[in-house]
Parts: sequence; C-alpha cells; structure tokens
Amino acid sequence: MKKTKELSNFFYSQYFADGLRITIGCVVPILICASLGKFLLGTYISLGALLVGLSDTPGAPSHRRTGMIACLIVCILTQFITFLANGNIWIMAIVLGFLCFTYSMFAVFNARAATVGSMGILIMLIYVDDVNSFQEEIMLLFYFSLGAIWYMLISFSITQARPYRLAQQELSETIRHVGDFIRLRANFYDIHKSIDENYTKLIDKQIEVHEHQENVRDLLFQSKRSIKDTTKIGRYLTLTFNDVVDLFEQSMTTHYDYELIRKEYGHTGILKDFKHLLLKTANELDHLAYQLNANRVPKPLYNFKEDIENIMRSIDALEKKENINSIPLKKILISVRNISIFIHNIYNYAVVRPNNIKKQEIEEASKFIQTEHIDLRKLKDNLSFNSSIFRHALRMAIVMAITYVVFNLDFFNIGTMGSYWILLTIMVILKPGFGLTKERNFQRLLGTIIGGIIGAIILMTVHSEVARFVILIFFFLIAYSLFRVNYIMAVMFMTPYVLIMLSFSGLNTFEVAKERIFDTFLGGMIAFLSSYIIFPNWESFQVKNNIRQLLIANYKYLAQAVRILSGEEITVTSYKLSRKELYIASANMGSTFQRMLSEPKWRQKSTKEVNRLVILNHILSSYGATLLTQLTEATDTNYTKEHLILLKKVLQNVSKSIEAVPIKGAEEFIPVSDFPEITPETLNPVETKLITEQLQFLNKISSDLYKSTLDVMEKESAIHPGQIEMANGQLN
Repeated sequence: MKKTKELSNFFYSQYFADGLRITIGCVVPILICASLGKFLLGTYISLGALLVGLSDTPGAPSHRRTGMIACLIVCILTQFITFLANGNIWIMAIVLGFLCFTYSMFAVFNARAATVGSMGILIMLIYVDDVNSFQEEIMLLFYFSLGAIWYMLISFSITQARPYRLAQQELSETIRHVGDFIRLRANFYDIHKSIDENYTKLIDKQIEVHEHQENVRDLLFQSKRSIKDTTKIGRYLTLTFNDVVDLFEQSMTTHYDYELIRKEYGHTGILKDFKHLLLKTANELDHLAYQLNANRVPKPLYNFKEDIENIMRSIDALEKKENINSIPLKKILISVRNISIFIHNIYNYAVVRPNNIKKQEIEEASKFIQTEHIDLRKLKDNLSFNSSIFRHALRMAIVMAITYVVFNLDFFNIGTMGSYWILLTIMVILKPGFGLTKERNFQRLLGTIIGGIIGAIILMTVHSEVARFVILIFFFLIAYSLFRVNYIMAVMFMTPYVLIMLSFSGLNTFEVAKERIFDTFLGGMIAFLSSYIIFPNWESFQVKNNIRQLLIANYKYLAQAVRILSGEEITVTSYKLSRKELYIASANMGSTFQRMLSEPKWRQKSTKEVNRLVILNHILSSYGATLLTQLTEATDTNYTKEHLILLKKVLQNVSKSIEAVPIKGAEEFIPVSDFPEITPETLNPVETKLITEQLQFLNKISSDLYKSTLDVMEKESAIHPGQIEMANGQLN
C-alpha cells in the first residue's frame, strides 16, 4: 500500500475515530469553560470524559455501554474513598494497596473489566496527594460525572447514527492483516528467504489475525440484529467477514514441504511466478481493506484469471520439458485460485442483494461467540498463587503502597507533582508477565524522553497561547489515536501535550519536564525490579498448559478426517468451530513464546525447543487444513486402507504428545477410538496418491512433534528422564 494511501487509511481507521471521539469529549468542555474564564474547571470536566473514553474499547454496543457505566461508578466510588483517606499517609497506603489489588483482579473477568479496573487505579492516583474540603470534593465528583456523561452522550449518538461503522473499520483491519499473512506466505517461494525465520514471522502475524477476527465477531455477532439484519450494510459485513475467515484458512492450505518444493522446482523459475501471484493477492486485499475503510463501493484492482492461466501454461510446459511431477504445483495454484474466488465473491456482495444469501455458519453465529459474564466464581478460583492475575494483583498492591509511603516521607523531595508520576509509571508499566513489563518499560521511557525534548522545544519557540493550544489539541488527538497501535509514538505525543497544558497553569514547565523524565525512569526501574523479585510470573509457568491446549485443539481438528472417512456429514458450523478453537490455542501459544524471548536468559530453559514445537504445530495444522480440504473434495472411492492406517498413526503421535504434557487437574483427554472400516478400491490413483503423500508428511510431522514435545518437557524438568527414554523407545 502506498504511503499516501496508508496515511489516509489511518485517518479512516477506528484508531483515529477513537482518538477523535476522546479529543472532542475532552477539548470541548475546556474550550467552553476557558471562554468563561474557568479553564481549571474545564480540565476537571474533561477528566471524566477522558477516563470513561479510555474505557470505551471496541465491542458490541451493549458491552461498551455497560463498560462505560461501570467505569463511571468505579471512578466515583474510588474518588470518594480517596478523598476520605487523604491526609493520613498510612491509611492512604492501605487504601491504595487494597484498591490496586481489587481493581487488578478485575482482569479475571475479561479485558473490558480489566480496563475499567485500570481507570479506577488511575483516578485514585490523580487525587492521591490532594487534600480538599468536603464541599470541594463533592464538586469535583460532580464535575467528573458531568464529563463522563458528556462523553457517553457522544459515544451513544455516534453508535446510533452509524451502528456498523466500528465493525466496518475492524473488518478492514482484519483484511489488511490477512493480506500481510499471505505476503509472508509468498516468501516461502523465494529461495533466498530463510524458511525458519519466515515461520516465526508467520506465527506472529497469525496471532494478530486471530485477535482482529475475535474483535469482529464480538462487534457483529453479539447482537442478533447484526445477524438477522435486512439492511444491505449489515448483511454485507457479516458475509464478507465469513468469507475472509474462509479465505484465511484457504491461505493456510497453500502449505507444502517448502524445502522439498524449493529443491524440486527452484531451478525452474516457476516459484517466482507463485510469489508474484501471492503478492498481487495480498495487494488486492490491501486495496479491498482500504475501500471498505473509506466506506466506498469496493472495486477490484486485478483480474487473477489471466495470471492463473499463464502459470498453468507454464506448469504444463515445464512438465513436458523436464518430465517432472507437477501435481503439487497444480494443487498450490488451485488453492490460490480459491483465494481469488473468495475475493471475487466479496466484491460481488457489494452489488447484489446480500440478504438473499444464506449461510449456515452465519445463522448459527452465536456458537462462535465467547460470552463472558461477570462470574464471581472466577474471582474465587483465581485467589491462588497458581493464578498469574492474582500474583500480579498482589505485586501491584505491594509495590504501589510501599512506593507511596517511601516517597511521601519528609526526607524525600518529590517535586511539584508529588508521587503521581512515579505511581502512574508503575501502574502503566507493571504487567502480569516479566516480558510485557520489560517491553512496556522501554517504550514508556523512550517515548517520555523524546516527547519531553519535543515539548521543551515547542515551549521555547512558540510563545502564542493560541498556537500552543492548537498544538496541544493536535498532540492530544494523535496520542490517543496511536494508543492501541504504537505505544512509543503515543507517549511521544502525550508528553508534550501534558507539558503544554501545564504551561497554561503557570507551572515551570522545564522543571516539570525534567521531573517527568526522572520520575518515569524511577518508576520504570521500580516496576522492572518488582516484576523480577516480587512473585515473578515467568512464561515457563504457563507454557505446559498452553502446549497441552494447542495439542488437543490440533488433535480435534485432525480428528475431523476420521468423521469424513466414516462417511459422516460434517456441518460447516462444526468444522469451523474446531478450526476456531485451533486458532485460539495457536494464538495463545504464540503469544506465550513471544514473551518467553524477552525473559532473562537463565529463565529460558527451553526456548529453542518451544520454538521448534510451535513451528511444527503450525505446519501440522496447515497440512491438516490441506488434508481436510482434499478429503472433502475427493469422492469416497478415493479413500483406501492405507489412508486410514496413516491417519491412525498421525492421531496416535499427537495423542502421545498430549499424554507427555501432564497437567494436574486438567480436563481429561479422550482420544478417538472408533475408526471406520474401508474396503473399496480406489478409482482415481492420482487423487489417492496425493492424499497418501499428505498423510505421510503429516505422519512425519506428528512424529517430530512428539519428539519435540518430549524435548520441551525434559528441559522444563516436567517428566522423569526414564519416561523420556521409554517414550523414545516407543517411537523407534
């Protein structure tokens, strides 16, 4: 996508829309109050709009509404408790620790509840050093509520006026990431690219695709109105999303033994044609995403029919010239053609009546949604050191309370902002895992230093208050637009706008800038050390559970082949549900591995082994998708006894891998035991041979996966060496 298109795409995006909504909510009260000579009053009102706005994360309208109301209630209650506790350092420390623990535990429910909890901690920190009269405190609560209600009116109005805009923007983002995924797939056909490095990038991108797909599901399918809607836009978005998910899976079925593909066909030059075709496909998806985001009627950029026919002619010529087996190349081309068909269908939805198109998985969309109610049993179950959220909440409470007490003692001079900057930095940086804390620490410190320098330059060179206020609004808008996209850039813009805002209150902004940078560094160091020392939560604690869940999901996905061989008719919904569970497990495992890489070297016992296991799982699921597609398309007469024997071996290898990862109290795993009897002889030797080759490779990969699982468990000291020798003996 060209730079100009990328820039305009950002301004059409949900991120910019979020930033604009928060900016309007915060700036309008300030402008109105400033015109009346009450600038400070405007900041109190805008604070309510800001915190409720930050809690207004993407999701179904009902969930967003509930989240904002919950945020308002939590913030009012927290402000009142903070006002009562202020004035006594020891009482405030106890309240600070208790509320930090309580609000951090909100994460056990869902991400929205965790955000509401964070806003509760933030409002407490804002007023933690303020001592006011009771009347002043009541007025502050009133101003905060006024700002919160003002923002909610803006948010509700936009949702009513454009109910599908957020889903449209999120769907556009999903399509763009699928395009990036296919672009990475194209690298496998470049003999100069490292296969292992590309796998790592591919798995990371798969995590992003999954996250956005879940967001779209939440936006589109939480409401029956979206599913049953007779309006063109509602039905168009649901059909498009359904095809994008299928397109993504189809992109995974272009998976083959790339080392063998390069060895067999690399010298012919045909692989370059495949790479260019996939790159054009990715560009087409970028183009579709841009048009959807810009709310335009999508029109295709390329005609893939001619490209596909040219490659087919090249394959035929190559087959005659070099007498090679061209079946794998033709299968890859068929997969790419299927992707182009999905894209063609999506474009067609814009010109036909999409409400006349019926699809089973859309009608049964509620089965794909993870409904998360506030269940207090979750809270009770997580009150244990086995819970990473509990360890994080306890760490947050201890660190925040101790830091507050230490930096409020008389012999500490903590500057004009009190302990606010230090506590705020700890709250923002301190995450449940060490890896996330380390990453956020670097981002916050770098962004603050660069932003502080930018702010100082602006204050030295721009003397007009009007010009500074315009710059403040611009920085505010960009900061909150980038908040969920690029945290470093968000902080870079956030720091100058804070400094410019403080300049209007008469404070020495250069001193404040130095203070903010120093306090950010200090708070970052405290957060970093506490995540290392106080109830540390290493990813190795989670890796076993994630590995087991991923193996089980892969087993259930592959077990669909047994049902196909049995002649059982698999519904589209059933198949897609098993696929969705596999994507979730893959994303969880990939995220865990990413965080493992940022942990101290002495904690990385099995990084290489886990990396190998993650790659093998990805290959297994990709080949599984290819196999299931072939079995579905083949006729019953193309199934042989050899296929069944190979499939049994594959499932046995995965089953043994699951058994090699024992988890105390884990749900019992029950392998498939009822295999069909297959007697008919094949009538299509070519189709049968291709299925046999797929199963043989799956058998090899599943065997390697079992060995890799044992290697990880040995490194993690999870099973006795004698068991490993016994297991290796079973393999040989």
